[in-house]
Amino acid sequence: MTWLRALREVVRSGLTIEEARLEPLLALRTAVGVAIVIGPALWLASPAYAASAALGAYSAGAATFQRTWRPRKVIALGAGAGLALSTFVGYLAAGRLATFLSLLAVWAFAAGMAWAVGSTAGIVAATTVGSMLVTVTLPTSVGRALEHAGIIALGGVAQALLILLFPIRRWGAHRDALADALAAVADYARRLRHDPTAPFDPEPLMTARDAAAVTPSQARTRPSVLHGPRGLAERIRPVVAALADPDVGAPAEGPGRDRTRELLDAAAEVLDAAARAIRRGIPAGVSPGSTDALRVDEKHEVLEGPARQAAERLVELLGEALEIAGCGARGRTPQPRGSVGDQFLVRPTMFRLVPVVVRAVRRELRRDSPVFRHAVRLAAVATLGYLVAARLPVGHGYWVPITSVMVMRPDFHRTYARAVARLAGTLAGVALATGMVRALGPDAQVFGLLAVVSAGLSFTLNRTGYAYSQCFTAAYVVFLLGMGGQAWEQTVPERVVLTLLGGALAMLAYVVFPAWETPRLPGRLADWLAAEGRYAAAVLRSYAEPTREHHADMRRALLASREARAAWQETYDRARQEPVRPRGLTSREAEEAQEALKGFDRAAMLMESHVPRADSRLVPEAERFAEAVEADTVQAAVDVREHRNPDWARVEEALHAWEGAVAGDGSPVVRRGAEMQKRALEDLATAVSRTPLERDVGSAREEQRVRAAAAAEGDGSGPAHRGG
Repeated sequence: MTWLRALREVVRSGLTIEEARLEPLLALRTAVGVAIVIGPALWLASPAYAASAALGAYSAGAATFQRTWRPRKVIALGAGAGLALSTFVGYLAAGRLATFLSLLAVWAFAAGMAWAVGSTAGIVAATTVGSMLVTVTLPTSVGRALEHAGIIALGGVAQALLILLFPIRRWGAHRDALADALAAVADYARRLRHDPTAPFDPEPLMTARDAAAVTPSQARTRPSVLHGPRGLAERIRPVVAALADPDVGAPAEGPGRDRTRELLDAAAEVLDAAARAIRRGIPAGVSPGSTDALRVDEKHEVLEGPARQAAERLVELLGEALEIAGCGARGRTPQPRGSVGDQFLVRPTMFRLVPVVVRAVRRELRRDSPVFRHAVRLAAVATLGYLVAARLPVGHGYWVPITSVMVMRPDFHRTYARAVARLAGTLAGVALATGMVRALGPDAQVFGLLAVVSAGLSFTLNRTGYAYSQCFTAAYVVFLLGMGGQAWEQTVPERVVLTLLGGALAMLAYVVFPAWETPRLPGRLADWLAAEGRYAAAVLRSYAEPTREHHADMRRALLASREARAAWQETYDRARQEPVRPRGLTSREAEEAQEALKGFDRAAMLMESHVPRADSRLVPEAERFAEAVEADTVQAAVDVREHRNPDWARVEEALHAWEGAVAGDGSPVVRRGAEMQKRALEDLATAVSRTPLERDVGSAREEQRVRAAAAAEGDGSGPAHRGG
């Protein structure tokens, strides 16, 4: 992608209205938290204390809107404590420029490394850097600094108390994650009716698993409906895929295919009903027609062989989903057979999280890590922005480093998109608030009320796009400055210029010290290939010897393959938006390799749906093929990293030997799945294998294709571009 086209995409993304469900009650509660600290501070103290209280309450409230599975009150308290600490420590170092700059650099670097833990930690940590830059100018002594820090922390406490006293949709995010997983499988079943080889994105299942991890205290209060259905969705997905697939399931045409479509349609309706019951906490009905379709008649059933087995298994699993849909969240939710009610995925408590954080940060302390490079950029830009602003003949120079810190992200696209969005939102918000300030005149109480209203609107639009939320955030700041007695003529034009300068510094920093994802594509593809190889081998070993240990290995390998696939997808999506030349893999080769590995994963999933029980007939040939698949994929992962052509000699030899023993084959599904895996591996080799001359020609053709697509888009003569 060229720079010009990348910048057009950045502007479009930054100003796009995202389709998201608004949560006005949550926004109202958070705005009330801002109001109950601003009012008493204005009445009992001064506008300066009210500004500190508003900063703590607003930032702590904003932190609770981040995507996290921990209790919101804990997030509010943590954000308030971090803001208070950064304010006090910053004031202690503010007496000397060199000391303060050193502290600012270290603090900003630590905030950047917080992204190793997750996006919520990174965003909250960046907010503490902004707090250090703003409120360090308010106190006049160490005692006053402690008071301001305490008031800021009180803002976080106020938000936490409101969350405790007025809970809104308790466990709502967890319910949504689980319901989304069931709905995703329902949508998959519907798509299989028309496309028997339709792909499935496991992200909703991964999100539901992440949401299912709780601390021991959370496990004691978690609703019963959140215990079992996630595993149900996991087990239904491979069964519907195996039933629909014409190679290992129902025939491509005829009565068997019609019966399969009927079962898939009923499965989709039942799963959607279960999702509604979990999301809303009420029973959800299923039509009698779908219930009748789930009856497998022993005499008149048209499905045979593996398709019949898959249908019977699907009906058994959907019976559990029907019970969930019928009882709803308030009733007693039945536990899936074989599960233990008191077992749960453990999430570390806040104190036990410390060693986890240390290990995560240590893993990212390397020069090629995007998180490490983001931390270096953040530290450099924060200190440089502060120095530049100090030399400018304007007040409130801290807006330069604050803007840079708040818009910077570890990847190119989000950093540039947020910079554009922040500038657009700031211009609109400042213009709106300035007109109101001029019309109303100086009145601290009125400005305090308007600041609360602006905060509420900012929280309401938080998930519809950064530009629109930032519009009311800018208005909120203008009203706070007006509440403190600052003349709008001095603050508003200055803030626009300083915001523009801070955004420009953030953009320039990524150009000077980037963390491009494009060169990481071969490594991510290799990781995904190796993980898929281990998953496929684990499934095959469950056929060769179906023990409990092999089933546990299969589950662990499946989760590892999903993580590797998610890492590849994230890198691939970011690389498609970067204005850099392909390195190692062109966009077309990456897309073809991705499709090949998805086919390999799908073959393993189909085999997983028919994994035999302990008393079933064994498939000894599967063990040899498992060893060949694991060995060849491990070596191929090394070859992909080093830009060599992969080879599947052991896989071919093992499959050829299996053909000689086909008479004793105990499962046609695993045999057919092995053939599908070999074909997918051959497609992968075709996608990434090139001679040196082909690599040079491929890169040249890729550049020509990108230029042609950009030119076609510029004059409107080409088709709509899908990215990359």
